[in-house]
Amino acid sequence: MPANFFPVSVLQNGVKLTTEPPRGLKANLKRSYAEFDDHFFDDCKKPDVWRKLVFGLSFFHASVQERRKFGPLGWNILYEFNDSDIQTSWQMLKLFLDEQEEIPWEALVFITGHINYGGRVTDDWDRRCLLTTLQKYYCIDALEDGYLFSDSGSYFAPPFGNIESYRTYIDTLPLHENPEVFGLHDNANICYQQQETDNMMNTVLSIQPRVSLGQGGMTPDEIVKTRAKDILEQIPDNLERVEGKKELFKTTN
Repeated sequence: MPANFFPVSVLQNGVKLTTEPPRGLKANLKRSYAEFDDHFFDDCKKPDVWRKLVFGLSFFHASVQERRKFGPLGWNILYEFNDSDIQTSWQMLKLFLDEQEEIPWEALVFITGHINYGGRVTDDWDRRCLLTTLQKYYCIDALEDGYLFSDSGSYFAPPFGNIESYRTYIDTLPLHENPEVFGLHDNANICYQQQETDNMMNTVLSIQPRVSLGQGGMTPDEIVKTRAKDILEQIPDNLERVEGKKELFKTTN
């Protein structure tokens, strides 16, 4: 937020911190469950449904964030989903479960998909993809133990338990996920790896010194060395006490 009363020099000299989502489904889920405590995990009138859907929502949040790495294969437009999206969705989920006798599936999908997350989505195809992905985790089948989140069977709904049992299950997940968990073909990894390679090479080239193309011109490194040499030649020699006059180093009160 712009503020005229805040000195610009403080901002220029200050250290800037940004919060980036962890890379990988496993790391993203671990971060989500690191924020939970026993009070949050048990504070619901439908504890079995609550814990199942909280895990499904956390998995959905990690999935939509990780789809960004596939570029146009994941989303047509890259979206900045953040912690406020999932935190608001947790609160709305708890509110619906506490106040409704039956689980309002349509309302949960609408509030979470169209408003909490869909409010950031501007492309119609991306919105359809988002809602389709959400319905995989917000459905009655997701309440069953062993409900598969992917065809490989590596990702599934863990059984009802305490918060430590969920954290233990997350620790067993693969460190590197296959594109099939996002509903993508294995070839999607080729696009991702090519994109990562291009970004790395562009970064290396951007910090490499540029060489002058003209004949007889100096490179930036040579210019800096020449300037440094000129400055050193202009600096006077250090004063030595043994070579100075008695009055030169006399201190005054």
